Amino acid sequence: MATTDKQYDTAVLICRDLFEKKMHDYGCAWRILRVSSLTDQIFIKAQRIRTLQQSKTQRVDEGQFSEFIGIVNYCVMALIQIEKGIADQPDMSAETVLSHYNAQIGIAKSLMQNKNHDYGEAWRDMRVSSLTDLILQKLLRVKQIEDNDGQTLVSEGLAANYQDMINYAIFALIHLENS
Repeated sequence: MATTDKQYDTAVLICRDLFEKKMHDYGCAWRILRVSSLTDQIFIKAQRIRTLQQSKTQRVDEGQFSEFIGIVNYCVMALIQIEKGIADQPDMSAETVLSHYNAQIGIAKSLMQNKNHDYGEAWRDMRVSSLTDLILQKLLRVKQIEDNDGQTLVSEGLAANYQDMINYAIFALIHLENS
């Protein structure tokens, strides 16, 4: 588990570094996005990864690795939006946003550690393509929950699905980094 924690933290640092640089360039303009818009952004990234995995050719010079980073970061944004609500204008300093980023990643990591314990690190034997499919499945679930105005009868809510997607994307980053 110590190896997983270290690899997880390394992947998070890569994601957070890009997030922080984009915050410098763009501020927190994403704060105006509805959660459903962030869901669609994640869907676009996951669908592109699946297309790259199936076609083996690409015309844009960004591969799966950068798209999985995008999935992690958009999921964190969605979790912040769920917690804080949507703003009419960018309304947070970089320091505040990064504090929220770290908190959301901390929650996702804790969930990963609990599930990883119970599942015996099964993700290590999974293919990146399977992790992609799981992310796409979670996105379809999230879209259905959004279409139901956030109401579920017996299922986990939006936040749990975004946290799972963060973890699947980080597992994919670890696999890609090690291959």
